[in-house]
Amino acid sequence: MPAAVRSIWLMPSNDDETLLASLVRDLADRFGTPVFQPHLTLRGDTTTETAALTEAIAAAARQVPVFAEPISSVDITEAYFRAFYARFAVSPTLATLKRSLDPAEAGSFLPHISLLYGTLPAEQTAPAAAAMGRRLAGRRITFDRISVVRSGQDIPISEWSILATAPLTGS
Repeated sequence: MPAAVRSIWLMPSNDDETLLASLVRDLADRFGTPVFQPHLTLRGDTTTETAALTEAIAAAARQVPVFAEPISSVDITEAYFRAFYARFAVSPTLATLKRSLDPAEAGSFLPHISLLYGTLPAEQTAPAAAAMGRRLAGRRITFDRISVVRSGQDIPISEWSILATAPLTGS
């Protein structure tokens, strides 16, 4: 069994999660890639204990109320976990959460919600990304909770699971 690796995810509201999950499924069907739960990673793979991460997300959630951010673009890269994604600007709220939960990586923060995982040639994904960009650019995604998730590069995507959640309650 892989090591106990966890991540911290910012989660879209139920309505936005439903929309994004349908896009993930559609792209997975189209390109033969894995299906996963849409999320914005605030802290990537860490072996920090679940209890400490749960305390950290609770504290961060108390700092920030439910908020919405516009999608700035839909981009593609060669990175497996960022092959096709909706990108967001580093807003003050997102920056606050990143600094609170992953200060060591705050300077390299690229807020995004992946829509497809994989290693596909750009000529395959670029037309779909352009169409998706026209559809989603400027659309506001509401975020309402932070989760600690059992996930990681060495854990099969089908085995990722939410371990703890804290609703955003700040004022």
